[in-house]
Amino acid sequence: MLSRKAEDYLEAILNITERKGHTRTKDIALALDIKPPSVVEMLQRLDGLGLVEYRKYEGVRLTPKGREIASVVKDRHETIRAFLEIIKVPEKIADRDACIIEHELEPETIGQLKNFVRFVKSAPDYPQWLEHFETFCETGVHPCEEVERKAEKIRITNSKK
Repeated sequence: MLSRKAEDYLEAILNITERKGHTRTKDIALALDIKPPSVVEMLQRLDGLGLVEYRKYEGVRLTPKGREIASVVKDRHETIRAFLEIIKVPEKIADRDACIIEHELEPETIGQLKNFVRFVKSAPDYPQWLEHFETFCETGVHPCEEVERKAEKIRITNSKK
């Protein structure tokens, strides 16, 4: 099993390669906010594990095995980030928290989060319960409770007449 740090490197390499077409040590250092010598050390380790092909001065490429792991990590990250954004966590925080959570959750949990995210995003209309959740986050009161309270007030007022 790979360390969180190694998974972060693989994911960063995949993201940079998808964006730029190639990945260099300095790109990884910038993406992960790590000094280049530390990046070189990890790349050499990942190369030894057969997850990347690292060539000094030429950059780094994921091997098929490295790409497979990086894709799984990226998918977990995107799933968790999407879930957090659905529940109204601000985008930057959701991305940062997804980086932390993606390494800790069981595959079954990730699968259910993925199902939930796909369910919400594929809903024909914006789900009413999601609007209710937004209102609840803003007011601390469930909209259905508010409607019920108003209805109760009306019943009490009408019964006094």
